[in-house]
Amino acid sequence: MKIEESKSIPSKLNKFIRKNLSGWLLLIPGLFLFYYIIWRPIFIGITYSFFDIKGFTPIKFIGLQNYRYVLLDTQFFRTLKNTVLYVFWSLIIGFPLPIICAIMLNEMIGFKQYFKISFYLPQIMPTIAVSVLWINIYAPDNAGLLNMLLQRFNVGPIQWLMNEKSVIPLLIITSTWKGFGSTILYYVAAIQSVNTELYESTRIDGCGFLGRVRYVILPHMTPIILLMLIMQIIGVFQTLDGPMVMTSGGPNGASMTLALTAFNLAFRYGRAGEALAVNVVTFLLLIGLTFVYYSAEKKVSE
Repeated sequence: MKIEESKSIPSKLNKFIRKNLSGWLLLIPGLFLFYYIIWRPIFIGITYSFFDIKGFTPIKFIGLQNYRYVLLDTQFFRTLKNTVLYVFWSLIIGFPLPIICAIMLNEMIGFKQYFKISFYLPQIMPTIAVSVLWINIYAPDNAGLLNMLLQRFNVGPIQWLMNEKSVIPLLIITSTWKGFGSTILYYVAAIQSVNTELYESTRIDGCGFLGRVRYVILPHMTPIILLMLIMQIIGVFQTLDGPMVMTSGGPNGASMTLALTAFNLAFRYGRAGEALAVNVVTFLLLIGLTFVYYSAEKKVSE
């Protein structure tokens, strides 16, 4: 009996392989690229963060010394606080805006395609070009667009990006202007997938626009809203280009981010091991946020 069972195992395995061979052949190139482009650099980065690195070559194992330096650096926790403020202001300024615009687009009768294209156009612009554009908008003298407008009311000029309290919200406005167009399209697609019979039933029950939004649109959009929420938090945690180009982390480190700190450590000061330690800490924080998202999604689906 045992001999027959042992013979049946290879036959089942061969049958399984033959049945799924085409699928595995299609998956192998993607898995290969996924490993070399994503997982291999992650594993190497985590490993090298425990080494003393000269240039980009590990010299000797030093344990947690890189992490000790990063965590004991007085600027690290201020930078972490700045990054949390980036997330906070992005949720206040940038998160509800695409939802509102998507609902408005869905209710429009004409010019839908025009507004979709108009909202999406900043998305295709390079981040550096967007940063340079908004530097001229926020320019501290009367040549800046905002100060030119305020000058007509005999106000200013205002040092927009030189104010430690307002620099992060201003940078979030810039990143929101660039990136919210693609998010709108996701929300519009989610709204348009709602069964039209639900709209008709709400109209019959006497619900107006706000009733449709509350009882039909928002409940249907909840999964995509949660997904966009965690994706936005992860994206904002990795903010680099805007602060680097527009403020260089200033004034007085008020707009410094974890990603910009790692960039400066690696490419400006030549301390790649400490830069990797910063990136690993950021990676662990994002892993924690991802688990929070999945637990929240599970509760919503239940």
